[in-house]
Amino acid sequence: MFKPRFSYTHKINNNLLQIERARGFLEAAQLKEKWVKEMQSEVLILESHHSTHIEGTRLTLRQAKKILTGKEVLDVHPDDRKELQNYREAIDFISRYLGKEDPITEGLIREIHKLLVKGVRGNLADPGDYRKIQNYVVDAIDNRIIYTPPPPYDVPSLMRELVEWLNVPQDISTILIAGIAQFQFVHIHPFVDGNGRTARLLCTLVLYKRGYDFKRLFSLSEYYDKNRRGYYDALQSVRKNDMDMTSWLEYFTDGLRTQLIEVKDKGEIVIKRETYLEKAKKVNLNARQIKILLYLVEKKRLTVEEYVKKFNVIRRTAQRDLARLAEHKFVREAAKSKTDPTKYYEIL
Repeated sequence: MFKPRFSYTHKINNNLLQIERARGFLEAAQLKEKWVKEMQSEVLILESHHSTHIEGTRLTLRQAKKILTGKEVLDVHPDDRKELQNYREAIDFISRYLGKEDPITEGLIREIHKLLVKGVRGNLADPGDYRKIQNYVVDAIDNRIIYTPPPPYDVPSLMRELVEWLNVPQDISTILIAGIAQFQFVHIHPFVDGNGRTARLLCTLVLYKRGYDFKRLFSLSEYYDKNRRGYYDALQSVRKNDMDMTSWLEYFTDGLRTQLIEVKDKGEIVIKRETYLEKAKKVNLNARQIKILLYLVEKKRLTVEEYVKKFNVIRRTAQRDLARLAEHKFVREAAKSKTDPTKYYEIL
């Protein structure tokens, strides 16, 4: 039986605590369905782009967005386009398993892989079939071989052990189970190609099935792609530490925490905007005052001078508008610091 080794550190525990808080907020918050759906569409594009970009596609985020929204994009490699579209299809596929209690099987993992690599690069990745040759993990940044996976004859037994472990109740956080599954899959590297993408989707599948979908508003691949060196180093840290996964799980939980805090902050802004907009209409703020109020909800604070410059109004108008917002308890006036008496207005 596969038996992962790791230690609970202060960093892991703190990350798990903040992830659970963000999860609680998302479950309890009265977020408008329209906003959630818009955000889900945006995250789907981000995840599809960044996960395939890590593996070498040359599309820009702008190109990816156009392709996934059905717009024409010229001068892109057909395989890059297809890999992006395949990833989106694979995400849709695993989304069907949200909250389902049926087990994760090797067949399900093979199906995910098949969706990811079908019709790409002449089908040389053997869609859905475990590799029969030795492969290597190459650092995409400098093209060095950084890891030689187990020989092909070990793959079936290693995959069977991983899947068995995933389906046995564990006395550890679902977040850590997902992170462990992602690393172990990459470590086995069971397919000729597409292992990184499959690993990230397996991780997401584990979260989805166990009630940690976070309204599908997170993209771990975006976090990885923006700091690929950190991602590769975190994976390599396990092998450098005699297969102890602690450092990797610190990195993994840190990434999810970062993503979810960002989602939580956006959600809080949306809720505050709706609340303040309703109140603003009741006290008869004019259109300009509502505009500056909504700007302040997101930016938190500004000075009279910043208002004048940003909204192209005279100083007297800016002062009158901000005083009106303060009168109705939307903002308060304060000084920047003890040494800088410049006044600013901050949202309450």
